[in-house]
Amino acid sequence: MAKPNYQFEKRQRELEKKRKKAEKERKKASDAEPVSDSEARPGQGNPPPAGGE
Repeated sequence: MAKPNYQFEKRQRELEKKRKKAEKERKKASDAEPVSDSEARPGQGNPPPAGGE
């Protein structure tokens, strides 16, 4: 039976926290500065990370 890779799990949790914090800060900034329809571009989200790390 394979043993759990705790370092990998910890790194994944840290990356998730970092991503959520960045999303929260971006949302807070966008609430402070309303974006007009001409500046908003649908489909301009973050692309998935390359390499699958």
